[in-house]
Amino acid sequence: MSLEERVKEAIHGRADVIIGKKGLTAEVLREVEARLKVKEVVKVRVLKTALMVTGMDRKALAERVASELGAVLLDVRGRTFVLYKPKRSKRKPSGGKQV
Repeated sequence: MSLEERVKEAIHGRADVIIGKKGLTAEVLREVEARLKVKEVVKVRVLKTALMVTGMDRKALAERVASELGAVLLDVRGRTFVLYKPKRSKRKPSGGKQV
């Protein structure tokens, strides 16, 4: 499945992780990171109470999660956002000319 297909699936599917009333905790970050390692594309939903606890708006919270995990923030819609972090590969990337 291509990256574009996985992003579409994440956007239209259910959230993989929900940030709840305790806000942005270490446990939540570990869970998002674990899901990113497996799926590369993760959908995260933020409850209203999490925004109140953190004192951040939805976009700032999404950007903070992305920066702390070294992921790319692909999309923010309402209180839901999608992150992408490519798996580390030991093989050389293909597509370039070898000399």
